[in-house]
Amino acid sequence: MTPDEIAKTLRDDAARITLAYAFNATGKTQLSVAYKNATKQADGSHIGVYYNAYSEDLFMWDNDEQKDGADVRLTLRPSSLSRFHTLLTEDNIRDKLKAYKPKFGFAFNLYEDDPERGIESISFFIPNQNPDVPQQSIKISRGEERVFVWCFFLALFEVEGWADKQSSHFFIDDPVSSLDDHNIFVTAATLLDLIESQFETRRIIITTHHIGLFSILSDWLSKGEKSSKFKKHTKHYILSAKSGELKLETCEKDVFLYHLRVLQVLSNAHKAKDVRAYHFAMLRQVLENVASFLGVGQFSYVLNQIGINEPNRVADIVNALSHKKVYYYESDSVVQDNLNIFDEVMKGLIEKYNFVLHADAA
Repeated sequence: MTPDEIAKTLRDDAARITLAYAFNATGKTQLSVAYKNATKQADGSHIGVYYNAYSEDLFMWDNDEQKDGADVRLTLRPSSLSRFHTLLTEDNIRDKLKAYKPKFGFAFNLYEDDPERGIESISFFIPNQNPDVPQQSIKISRGEERVFVWCFFLALFEVEGWADKQSSHFFIDDPVSSLDDHNIFVTAATLLDLIESQFETRRIIITTHHIGLFSILSDWLSKGEKSSKFKKHTKHYILSAKSGELKLETCEKDVFLYHLRVLQVLSNAHKAKDVRAYHFAMLRQVLENVASFLGVGQFSYVLNQIGINEPNRVADIVNALSHKKVYYYESDSVVQDNLNIFDEVMKGLIEKYNFVLHADAA
């Protein structure tokens, strides 16, 4: 399937809430653009609201190198959203930020010559208690920046005039890049709040590469204390890519654990006799996850446990194949000796730890 075909499938689905998991570089951003085009009106107008990589790219740092960072600030590129900035207050965003307990303060800098043009930049600072001492501008971390931008859009969603005119759906792609586990959980909570307040009047489509975010939302929507409101209106999907082709599959009864998902991908490659070099990088991830669960530092221990002869030598081969730059400079095909190692390790993992994988997982 192409992104356009998947977009039309999602558009024509009756679900009010769509949750889709995809590995990185599968094409989620392109899917959000395809969905925007698939739902475009005859006059060219858009009926939905989007949060994706393009939204984040509207924000750029001006590091003020000439003044040694004295006036560092986050600038906003002019866009179709600029006309709505004057309806947005700093308190609107502070309200959304409360759940994250930020350590920074911030202030809008409007265009001096024409405030109607919206926000030119945003200054950040560590709040001080002395009003006579000027605030010192700071550059916040990438994770803090992502939290701020997400809360900016959460507040903008509620501004009268923008989301009201484009009231058909929200399409939200990965608002958790660069976030730690705690803030991912908080972001999941903000998404659930958004779903609860909007799903009856707007469709909500959420895509993510983060299995933790996907798992949390999936559990809340299908098994949480409020799931009776959401479950029958929700669809779960996995978006995968193979040989340049995209596949969209439902996964209503799957257990959403990252290592199981990776094992499913590896198992399918194994059965299809289509093992490539990058599959060794994924195999290493599984071995490291199992080693971590067992409380050991080296995954060669796991290889020994599953009956692999010369586990240290095999670990070196897996390491070499998962680090080699075949992705850039040479074919990703795998020689037969290494395919035999892959076969042996996969068989040992499945038999030793009794993993049960869906045969149709892609």
